[in-house]
Amino acid sequence: MLEDFIDSLRNFSRSKTRTFLSLLGVIIGVASVIIITSIGSSSSKQIQNQFGSSGLDLVSVSSGGWMRRNRDAVTLKFDESLRTDLFDSIRNIKKVWYKNSTSFSVSYGETTVTSNATAIEPGYLEMYQLELDTGSYFTVTDDVAGSQKMIIGSEVASSLFPDGNAVGKGVLVVCSKVPFAFTVAGVLKEQSSGMESTTTGIYIPRGFYAKKITPNPNADTIMVQATDSSYCSQLVTDLTSYMTEKSGTEGSVSITSMQTMIDQVKSVMSTLSLMLSGIAAISLLVGGIGIMNIMIVTVTERKQEIGIRKALGASPFAICRQFLVESASITLLGGILGILLGIALSLAIEYVATELPYAIKISACLISFVFSVFVGIFFGLSPAMKASKLDPVEALAG
Repeated sequence: MLEDFIDSLRNFSRSKTRTFLSLLGVIIGVASVIIITSIGSSSSKQIQNQFGSSGLDLVSVSSGGWMRRNRDAVTLKFDESLRTDLFDSIRNIKKVWYKNSTSFSVSYGETTVTSNATAIEPGYLEMYQLELDTGSYFTVTDDVAGSQKMIIGSEVASSLFPDGNAVGKGVLVVCSKVPFAFTVAGVLKEQSSGMESTTTGIYIPRGFYAKKITPNPNADTIMVQATDSSYCSQLVTDLTSYMTEKSGTEGSVSITSMQTMIDQVKSVMSTLSLMLSGIAAISLLVGGIGIMNIMIVTVTERKQEIGIRKALGASPFAICRQFLVESASITLLGGILGILLGIALSLAIEYVATELPYAIKISACLISFVFSVFVGIFFGLSPAMKASKLDPVEALAG
């Protein structure tokens, strides 16, 4: 087998141009598959990093869906009775969090920042794995007492307190033209957090919102926490059916899940990568056709050599094997060079596009390499069979 491989390299040197073009087609095909799958994997990884790992077990339910309610539709109220009913009606729910949103104008000295404020229940930020740079989280006492405390994002903190030391400082808050005095209880670390903002967000106890802004409010948004992130897709389906049944119309609320969004994006990226890889694989087929043409010409040019080998006792299988090794050697070499080129170009792309995390799919390298060798064997089979069936006398006559 090794001798056949060495002979193949010697024989292909006779037709350098044809061999080089076929080899180039294989290299480009393999390298293209690796680059495309690498970019797809890197993009998926970047999306995952942007969302972060927190909040993957949450499903958001917000009032005001995409479908206008019909006359018979029931307006859903996100009150405590609904929270209880959710636990009774839907499985795999760990906890249900209620929150409300309002606009805050926060002032300290001569600086004013306007941002969206979220009224949350105690433990919400901890559940979301949002870490504090300084300060402390809200307690149950803060919620029950309606304490006028706030936890702010890093950008809000740097705007109001450029010298730092925001915790414990008093700020003036204006909400719906009503002024309130608040104390900064904590500052969030800047981190990937999915649907929550750790930079421009302002968080207050929902107890304060219920006492001073809107007495006994219904929630604007429900955050349903699954017992495990693997149940999120089913939870979205169950909540959609539940809300449709309760309201009497489809699309009465907006239901989203970070995990399902990530899964959808990954699915789209995988499909796109597969389609582009298929297009790139055409280069391999073109290279294979070129190899078949080379082998047909080679068999014609080497008839006398084949005749001599047969006259000396070489079996048809030995002749066939020789030419198969010759055709496979091109794609074998092309596959190796294509993998090296694909990895090198992928590294270059990641170096230029620094926001993309580097990710090479080993499976893509192996599959493209095996496919390239298969192409060489497949397209070399017909010329090899033709060579093995040559009559020794006719072959020696040329």
